[in-house]
Amino acid sequence: MAECECNQLHTPRRVVLTGGPGAGKTAVLELVRRSLCRHVRILPESAGVVFGGGFPRDEDTECRRAAQRAIFHVQKELEATGDAHRPAIVLCDRGSVDGIAYWPGPPDDFWTSTATTMDAELGRYDAVLHLRTPTADQGYNHQNPLRTESALLAADVDARILEAWKRHPRRHVIQPTGDFIEKATQTLDLLREELPACCAGHLAITTRAR
Repeated sequence: MAECECNQLHTPRRVVLTGGPGAGKTAVLELVRRSLCRHVRILPESAGVVFGGGFPRDEDTECRRAAQRAIFHVQKELEATGDAHRPAIVLCDRGSVDGIAYWPGPPDDFWTSTATTMDAELGRYDAVLHLRTPTADQGYNHQNPLRTESALLAADVDARILEAWKRHPRRHVIQPTGDFIEKATQTLDLLREELPACCAGHLAITTRAR
């Protein structure tokens, strides 16, 4: 993590890093940890918290709905903890809108079930960075033990996430490339644009970071 001389409390900007399975979020977040200052607070993925903690991952409809509601509420509370520290950026590993991509039914049912609306949830985020999932030929990675999707299913999930966030006015889509550093650099450059001037200089990435 880079040093930063700024000691002021900020008005947090909430930024979502999203994308389909295997899109490279974990690697990009690690680069963010190494490259940006302490005023960027990175939140864990709520689905990882829920499923990693033993929440049932059954495939029947009611269990899938229960899981998505749990993920949604954990997401909201994680974001509350991020805001409490008054960082410059609260960087979310996925956001609440991702839930409709995994919901077994019409999106309106998801919003009814979580007692909110699409407009309300989109309005909670200042920017969205969507990493597209690579195809099998582009190097889709199936090594994560919590990842159950094949390359074809991952591409379908990625498309549904892309559709879910399409109305956000500041969504940036980062396409897969053969060079991870190129993809990561695009993402970090976009993230740097969200930083206040006091923190924006603390971003350095080289090909050695890979």
